[in-house]
Amino acid sequence: MNIYDIDFGQLYREHMATAGRPKPAQAWDTRADEMNRTMGESGYVDAFIARMDFTACSSLLDVGCGTGAIALAAAPRLDQVIGLDYSPRMLELLAENARARGLDNVRPVRRAWEDDWSDIPACDIVVASRSTSVMDMADALARLDAKAKQRVYLTSLAGGRFVDPSLYAAIGRTPPPPLPDYIYILNILHGMGIHARLDYIENDNRLRGAEDFDAFAGKAASVLGELTPGERDGLKAWYGANPERAREGGAPFRWAFVSWNKTHPGRN
Repeated sequence: MNIYDIDFGQLYREHMATAGRPKPAQAWDTRADEMNRTMGESGYVDAFIARMDFTACSSLLDVGCGTGAIALAAAPRLDQVIGLDYSPRMLELLAENARARGLDNVRPVRRAWEDDWSDIPACDIVVASRSTSVMDMADALARLDAKAKQRVYLTSLAGGRFVDPSLYAAIGRTPPPPLPDYIYILNILHGMGIHARLDYIENDNRLRGAEDFDAFAGKAASVLGELTPGERDGLKAWYGANPERAREGGAPFRWAFVSWNKTHPGRN
């Protein structure tokens, strides 16, 4: 066997099945307002936009747009921006944010990854920012590529974990299985004849910035679920053992930034 014998799309689907299905739209509805309040605080959006090439582009499709972090940052440079999401509340906030910024070129569209996209127009740029936890990556990448006239930009979590595994060990829990890593994406694209570029964006851990242990424990509970007294004691020991690590909330996220062009035969 060699690498050309491996069906990375199937391997991804099997891995995703063990990691659990993506969250339903209702789960994102409940998180939408919180995400909207913190949109753009980490520097991630600036880092994403800085890696994009807007040359000769007038339209953008943002798949899994959420409340509009990338769509709204890009909109002043473009004539048309379409934001796709399956969460109604996310789209409501996208529309509100666009109006608040005086942007009349942003159109929210309710659509899931697996829905019919036949009525969605192709755009010069297609992005999928932190929204690629899908059940079928091969299908998702084919959809992104098909809707892009010039360029595609996406991010996928490197390492497949949102919480530092040492936190699970500290409270005596077994960590959930990791999500499929970005390396599947590169190999699937390679099989599609696409030679993608790879970069990385570091993002603050969501537990970062707690002013004291009680605040940190509250953040941890919002991510890990309710803590028992024994788990809280273990968390406190972890917090006190390394103050610098505690301030950072554990290891930072690293997002793989994957991009490709469609404007010349090499597609690199």
